[in-house]
Amino acid sequence: MSFKELPEFQKEIKRYSKRYKSLFDDLEQFCDVVSVNPLGNSRHFNIITQNDILFIVKARLFCRYLKGSSLRIIYAYFKEDQQIEFIELYFKGDKENEDRNRIKNYLKSFQDK
Repeated sequence: MSFKELPEFQKEIKRYSKRYKSLFDDLEQFCDVVSVNPLGNSRHFNIITQNDILFIVKARLFCRYLKGSSLRIIYAYFKEDQQIEFIELYFKGDKENEDRNRIKNYLKSFQDK
């Protein structure tokens, strides 16, 4: 399984890692979990949308520094390529829902090809 990150995601992880020191380790553990089961296996994973080439999944990213609370992570899973691309990371306390416009623009980039 290969992993990529959108530039916006890289900015978000850099910003949150200053606040939550364990974030990079927590993300690494998350990658291990989704490598085994990319669409998740519990109520902590939710498929937002899917098409012929990818699934957009919203999941909880548990962070040790949050002590029981979690971040939300949005990613695209390409079944055929066995690839995951991280789209968005946010804290539920800062923002209620995912950035739907970012997801729409991400999906549009595949329609243009």
